[in-house]
Amino acid sequence: MEILVCVKRVPTVGGVLTLTADGRAIDTKASGFTISPHEECAVEEAVRLAERFGGSVTVASLGPVAAEEQLRACLALGASAAVLLETAEGAETGPIATAAALHAVAAAGSFDLVLLGNEASDTGDYQVGIRLAHLLGRPVATGIKALSVSGSSLSASRTYRGVVETFTLPLPCVVTVKEGINLPRYPSLPGRLRAKRATIARVPVAESGPVTDVLMTRLRVPEAPRKQATVLGRGPDAVPALVAVLAEIGVLS
Repeated sequence: MEILVCVKRVPTVGGVLTLTADGRAIDTKASGFTISPHEECAVEEAVRLAERFGGSVTVASLGPVAAEEQLRACLALGASAAVLLETAEGAETGPIATAAALHAVAAAGSFDLVLLGNEASDTGDYQVGIRLAHLLGRPVATGIKALSVSGSSLSASRTYRGVVETFTLPLPCVVTVKEGINLPRYPSLPGRLRAKRATIARVPVAESGPVTDVLMTRLRVPEAPRKQATVLGRGPDAVPALVAVLAEIGVLS
């Protein structure tokens, strides 16, 4: 089974978001980059399918040369090959251009399945998987939390408003998965060494389509609601107020 997984280099953000001085990017000096949890699960699911049915897993990413770091992380998890659709550092690409660039890789190989994360963890775009499927002329299922392959078809399930929806898609097809579909493995030492030595294919973005369909002007971090502590009292005098609060939140009957 030949599987393509599309991943994106995104900032590793924990806590408060900080922007660069020009307001056009997230300051990652103290955080670095990774791929989103959805895409980690997509890579894990692809590797599991390849282990079960045979075949190989290829990972592809549209981004700067530095995105090789994320591709090597995927190789360490069990992917067989990696392709970098190389853009200039700082280049902005919207979902239309991203899908067009990834289409060059997906259409060039005989992939039975194309997996993506359900949405990008930095921009929240939900479009790339659907647009890529449209360009390929293949069926697509989104927001998937469980999938299985049987013969020439794939069963994909998701939960919508408390109801489990299951779709049967013929292979080849495109599926976007959500975090929680599996528990991604940790890379092994042999996997890390293999990924470090691996050759990553580079495709200049000019060969895969235009990337200038959007122009980002600036980013804005919404103000978070401020939290304020309330002092109930001091010493024994605070006990009645504390009991009242515990009763209010249902801890005491």
